[in-house]
Amino acid sequence: MKLDAVVALVLTLLIAIPACAIAWEPTKPIDFVVPAGTGGGADQMARLIAGLADKHKLSPRPLIVINKSGGAGAEGFLDVKSKKGDAHTIVITLSNLFTTPLHTGIPFSWRDLTPVARLALDEFVLWVNADAPYKTAKEYLAAVKDKQCKDRQGGQCLMGGTGSAQEDQILTIQLEQATAGAKFTYVPFKGGGEVCVNLVGKHVDSTVNNPAECVSHWKGGKVRPLAVFDTSRIAVGEWKDIPTVKEALGVDVSYLMLRGIFGAPGMPKEAVDWYVAFLKKVTETPEWKKYMEDGALKPAFAAGAEYVKWVEENEQLHKELMTKGGLLKK
Repeated sequence: MKLDAVVALVLTLLIAIPACAIAWEPTKPIDFVVPAGTGGGADQMARLIAGLADKHKLSPRPLIVINKSGGAGAEGFLDVKSKKGDAHTIVITLSNLFTTPLHTGIPFSWRDLTPVARLALDEFVLWVNADAPYKTAKEYLAAVKDKQCKDRQGGQCLMGGTGSAQEDQILTIQLEQATAGAKFTYVPFKGGGEVCVNLVGKHVDSTVNNPAECVSHWKGGKVRPLAVFDTSRIAVGEWKDIPTVKEALGVDVSYLMLRGIFGAPGMPKEAVDWYVAFLKKVTETPEWKKYMEDGALKPAFAAGAEYVKWVEENEQLHKELMTKGGLLKK
């Protein structure tokens, strides 16, 4: 067959292939929105994903991390909500996906976005400064009840956390309610990295940071973990030496936070499928697996109906927790 005839045949076959049969992939940089400040767990995870995409050539276009933390993440969520049909905008979500609209009443719901995948579930740990005299959660809570935390706020203990009426404050209220007589003064910060820095600087007495947000300071001997807010101990590395809140205090207070991805409203299905496959490849890299272990994250990849069902159940859970804590918008 002559060359001209071969070229003509190839062109004919390409024209005959329906557009929908050609797999979608990004054609420009992907805006990767983080509805939280820099240095926190969501920011760390987003930047790791962007780095792994580049290192392992998992995406034909780069992921550009954009922090939009204003309004407890409302700025980020509303920005993504406004980009209907955009296949090149995704957002990493933590549980402010639920808490921010429930507390502020902003015109936003997770249903406004396109569910892509749940990557992991994140733990929470009760931390104090390494110079503090408290070696156990029981000792610290006794000091909280007796208002023995320095000469500030009448001796009241300061609990640092990310944002107002978000996961950290929910856990703080749960801890107060489960341990009669304990009362913290809650101090909000923009992100988890900032929270732990303030604990290191002794500007607050304790935090309930995610493991990844304080691990470097723990390794550096600056902070001390007292208890983990889960039904069982973290099963990896030195984390397994930290008792659960139930072991330490005899009360049931547990909470796991979402680390997941959503797309802009009306994202085409073929784009969703690409992102699911892309994120699955990310979670299979050795760097991701090390990050999960170092940061004590629970592997929990889910997509499709499984992911949507989990989100629906956890939206209801947050309504219940925030109602009990008096944090719902009135």
